[in-house]
Amino acid sequence: MIKLIASDVDGTLVVDGSSSLHPELYEVIHKLKEQGIAFVGASGRPVGSMKHIFGPVKDDVYLISGNGYYLEFEGKKKFFTDFDKKLAAEIAEDMYKAGMQVMFDAADCVYTQSKDQRFIDWIENGYRNKVVRVENLLELDDTILKVAGCIMDGVPEEVAESLKEKYGKTCKVTFAGHQWVDVFDPALSKGVALKTLQEELGILPEETMVFGDQMNDMEMLEQAYYSFAVANARPEVKEQARFMADSNVNQGPMKIMKLLLK
Repeated sequence: MIKLIASDVDGTLVVDGSSSLHPELYEVIHKLKEQGIAFVGASGRPVGSMKHIFGPVKDDVYLISGNGYYLEFEGKKKFFTDFDKKLAAEIAEDMYKAGMQVMFDAADCVYTQSKDQRFIDWIENGYRNKVVRVENLLELDDTILKVAGCIMDGVPEEVAESLKEKYGKTCKVTFAGHQWVDVFDPALSKGVALKTLQEELGILPEETMVFGDQMNDMEMLEQAYYSFAVANARPEVKEQARFMADSNVNQGPMKIMKLLLK
């Protein structure tokens, strides 16, 4: 019996950068809760953006944000990291050299020194993040939870691979949608946060269903017997998952979830 459903957001439930879910999905999540099936939204997005996108059901779902640096459930909030500032600055400098926009995730906002208004508007109005602009991101005096680099037209594989080659031994470097590369504490993942939640709720992997599309979903898929890759997922994710769902554009995860409704 399924007791817990966890899903990535961008590329799985929505098209990358969208600020809302399919209207019917809110109703499906509500009905699942009535049947005793909990829902977890899991994303690289900061928690503020997550609460916005789940708007009508934000009090009925569990949230994993920042690729696992934050977990919120039943009124409890858990942060899993405090990124080394010197290392974050070094990564940011390399991202700038690669032509990327750079953000630092903090608890209540995201920081950037970008002057590209198109990028800022996208983060504020698309992702619905609270953006704080600073003169020099490398001198930031706040807790850093994640470093994110973006190229709006798509990050070339060689850029992501060069960051992974340099920092992959000390950090986790992963694609989070085709426009983003996230760098964060290697001990963190959506899977670690989901496992923590499963233990808190007393739910087994055999009672868990997970949907994903990108490399940052791989560990989360391992926490569920019912692991689904959407049709638009990366090949590595399709290989990892036990089952397939239709694409995000065709509302694949919602189609599967509706099968569980009585």
